[in-house]
Parts: sequence; structure tokens; C-alpha cells
Amino acid sequence: MTDKTFPSWPDVAAQLVEVAAGRRPADTIITRGIWVNVHTRECLPDHDIAIAAGRIAFVGPDASHCRGDNTQIIEAKGRYMVPGLCDGHMHIESTMLTPAEFARAVIPHGTTSAFTDPHEIANVLGLNGVRMMHDEALMQPINIFTQMPSCAPSAPGLETTGFEITAEDVAEAMAWPGIIGLGEMMNFPGVSNADPQMLAEIAATQRANKTVGGHYASPDLGPAFAAYVAGGPADDHEGTCEADAVARMRQGMRSMIRLGSAWYDVKTQITAITEKGLDPRNMILCTDDSHSGTITNEGHMNRVVRHAIDCGCDPLIALQMATINTATHFGLEREIGSLTPGRRADVILSSDLKTLPVEMVIARGEVVAEDGECRVDCPHYDWPDTARSTVNMARDLAAEDFDIPAPEGANAVTANVIGVVENQAPTRALKFELPVTEGRVQATGEVCQIALVERHRATGTVTNAFVSGFGYEGRMAMASTVAHDSHHMIVVGTDAEQMALAANRLREVGGGIIIFRDGEELALVALPIAGLMSDRPAAEVAADAEALVQAMIDCGCKLNNAYMQHSLLALVVIPELRISDLGLVDVQKFEIIPLLEPQT
Repeated sequence: MTDKTFPSWPDVAAQLVEVAAGRRPADTIITRGIWVNVHTRECLPDHDIAIAAGRIAFVGPDASHCRGDNTQIIEAKGRYMVPGLCDGHMHIESTMLTPAEFARAVIPHGTTSAFTDPHEIANVLGLNGVRMMHDEALMQPINIFTQMPSCAPSAPGLETTGFEITAEDVAEAMAWPGIIGLGEMMNFPGVSNADPQMLAEIAATQRANKTVGGHYASPDLGPAFAAYVAGGPADDHEGTCEADAVARMRQGMRSMIRLGSAWYDVKTQITAITEKGLDPRNMILCTDDSHSGTITNEGHMNRVVRHAIDCGCDPLIALQMATINTATHFGLEREIGSLTPGRRADVILSSDLKTLPVEMVIARGEVVAEDGECRVDCPHYDWPDTARSTVNMARDLAAEDFDIPAPEGANAVTANVIGVVENQAPTRALKFELPVTEGRVQATGEVCQIALVERHRATGTVTNAFVSGFGYEGRMAMASTVAHDSHHMIVVGTDAEQMALAANRLREVGGGIIIFRDGEELALVALPIAGLMSDRPAAEVAADAEALVQAMIDCGCKLNNAYMQHSLLALVVIPELRISDLGLVDVQKFEIIPLLEPQT
């Protein structure tokens, strides 16, 4: 059953009424469970749930009057009956999986609803790519709602994307059946300065009565933030401290706090609830970016809920933040997010609220997972060749493409260097004194070289710069066509020859992530769809991703999930310093700056 055919509440209201009254048998009854009511924040023992047409018809101490000869009985055996979990903000492309394989991976973890912004593929394939993601999402046995990407490019004038998203594209997409709103509005300076296109995209969304996603990645909570809120974004996930969460909630936004593969922003913000005592209904849990290894081995939204509880949050409040709060924010409180009549029958059975083991998952009234195993088919979209041929480099690269010439006569230079921060998306703007050999600037010590290789229009452009913080040693290079948000190719390395080998190999396989050391390929995650995703099973992709992480460690990197930091080095809307195909970008000032400081 897909979203296109799943009946609405009005379509089946008569059937639900008949079942609730006992005049017609339920399709399924879950018996003798503890009802986790997220509306009232109660746990009510010895309750039953009667289900018909994929929706909840009745919840009460005894549903025997709803039982018929063919009614399926699921024994809860005193376990908690929890609403299916909702991810309030995420990008399926970051999992390295297609929507179908994402669904297969997260269903056993209890995720039954996801609000996804496919702006990664929008940068590579434009509106057509968004439509492909949207269409495969609607084919799944769980609820995957699509937010129409708002910013491709994310910062006009500072990067070049494969395609651009226009206000007309946004207005068109608002009529698609699976579009729930506008994806994160990353061009926060544009909104704060009343950019006509940004405001037109927001207006098209508001006029369609849909939700505008936010992305305010600046620490400035003064007039610029006030102007951004006045522009219309309704939520934000870029906060990193308690003051960020408080400011957003006080201004009527939802504060989305994230735990991804490398974004650990829950602990520092949930204190607004646990210590400051603010109303928790305005806070939402999300993942933002989690790769396949994290999902397969650690979990998805169940991992986030457990982490919030470990950070001192009451389990029922944490569950509200991953269910009803999310549903309410997107205008779906009458559709998902709670175990109450009329809502989609998305239920988790769990024996403990604090550790939240997911023992059975029911979605739309069907058992979709049990004991960690997915029990349903997740249909695949037929991705065309145009989506599988997107690494358009002008030519194979050579070591010389990564040369950084020094000013004539210089023996050393002062370079602007991107500083990686562990477990956070922001970077630091650093300065290092670097040596010059034979007229070329050399990376040395903790500084590596970084290059952005243009891969959309085969221009042959290679932009070179420096990065610090990975800790790489020896002759190595790591390359990735996952390079948020423009998704050119990012190459980081200590040796130009290894950088060329890595870039050329990704050109050969059609995209992915790769590590070379001493001329040998150590690890490869092939991502042939838009250079972002694989349609292989999640477990296989996760195994490749784990091998990649190990290869990074073998090359000297000790950062937690540093692949995520690598993939965001070109994200020119998060401070402080980034790289694009146009040069080195100061995200505090939103301008291109020189790589080398002027000689004095």
C-alpha cells in the first residue's frame, strides 16, 4: 500500500465508527499493552488498540467488542505501545541509500515517518531529481514526506551547482501529492535582506498552507535573526547551544535538535527543557545527516530518543519530541504522531521506555518489522541512466592540478586554512605559516591540502586550498562526490599523486567516496546514483562505509565519523570557512577571500 492509495480518514470514517462501536470486526487488535499517550504524557496499562483500514479505530481497556473471526490478534504481553517515530528533518541522500533502501534500513528501528529534504540531488539533477526522490518515497510502506528544496545554489554567487531551483519550481512542486513544505532555507542572509527569490519561495509555500523549513547557521541572535524569523521559516536545526534553542522557541519557531552520525547537538540544547524548564512541545528531535553505517549498526530515531533520555530528558517528553511534536509542526497531528482514533496505525512494541528496544513495528496497520528484521517489500524506482552518469569531469587529473603557486621569491606564506571541528558542522577560520618549495606552497604538519574538482559541467576547474584537523599521515588522499551542497568532488590529501588517483577513480566508477594510500585503493563506497546514493541493500553499503571509516583511521584520522566533516567542507552556508568552485569562502562575511595572505 502506497501513500497514493492509502485511504484518508474521511474515506474510511464510516468503517472506523462501525469498528469502534463493535458493529464491525477490526482487521487487527493489539492486546494487553501499556498505552503511551503522547497527548497527555501518560502510560496506561492493560489497554488494547483496534485497527481497521490501516488506521486506529479504538483505544481502550478492552477491545473484545471489536473482535471478529478473522481479526488478527497481536499480543503486546505488557509491553509499551509507542507511536511510530518521526524524523523531523533529514536528508535521505546522506544515508548513501535510495528512499527504498533507507526505508528498509530504518523500519526495524521504529521510524515510520520521515520529513526529508532532497536538496542534495536537487543540486545535481534539479527538479527532475527531486521528483524521482519524491516518487520513490511515495512507494514505501512507511510515511516519507518530501520537503521541496529551497536553495540550489545554497549561496548564489559563492558556488556553482549542476542545476538551480527557482521560485517557479517551488510553486509547481507544492501541488505534488507527497510535498509537505519547503526544505531548509539555507540562504539566511538572503531572507534577512529580503531577497525577492527567497521570499517568493516562502510565499509560495505559505500560500499552499505548508511548512517552511529553516536553517539559520549564524551565532548572531540580534536583528539579523529577527529578520530571518520575520521572513517565515518555522523551524531551525542549526542551533548548537542552549541559547540557540531558547531564542528559536521564544520567537515561535520549533527548535529541532539533532543527533546525526557526527552532529552531537542534543546534549547542549536539551537543557532548555531539562534545566530551564521551557515548554517541550516546541522542541523536536531529528537526525539531519546519518550515514548507512550509523543507521545499520546504531539505529535511527530510536538512537536519538535514547540519547535524549541519557542527557536527562524524561522518556515521555523525549518521545513527544519524536512523535506528536513533529506531527503538529507539519500540520499532521490528526494523521500521525499518536495512538489515537483516526490516525495511521503506526505502532512500536517495546519492553522498556528508557532503552527503547524496538521489538515489533507496525506501520499503517501491517507488521513491517519484528526482532530487528524488516518484514515487508520496499519498492524501488527505476532510476534512469541520466541519474547514473553525473561525474562530468573534463579529463583525468594529474598531480600538477593540485599545485598551489607561491608569490615569486617567497620562502614561506601565511595561508587561510579551514579548521575541522569534531562532532559539529561549523568549521574554524585558521591561519598557518606554510613553507614554499620550488615555488609551490607545501602542506605540512597538521595541515593537509583540499581541492574542489568541478564535476557538473566538465569545466576542468580545480580549486585548491588547505584544511586542518583530520590528522592524516603518510602519502594518502580521500575523495568524495558527496560534497554538500553543490556536490562537486572534494579531495583531501597529503600527496598530490594520491589526490589525482582518488579523483580519477571516482570519475571511473561514477561517484562515491574513496581512499588511496601509497598508490593502493584502501576503501571505496560506490554511489552511482547522482554520485550520492547506492541502490544496494543498506547492510552492504554500511559495510563499505565502515571499511571507509577504518581506512581513515589507518591513515591517521582519529575524529569521530570524520567522513561527515569531509563531506561538508564545501557547505558555504555554515561558518566559518569553506571551499567552493569559485574559491575560499568566508561564511561570516559571505564573500570569497584569498587563500594566501598578502606578503608584507
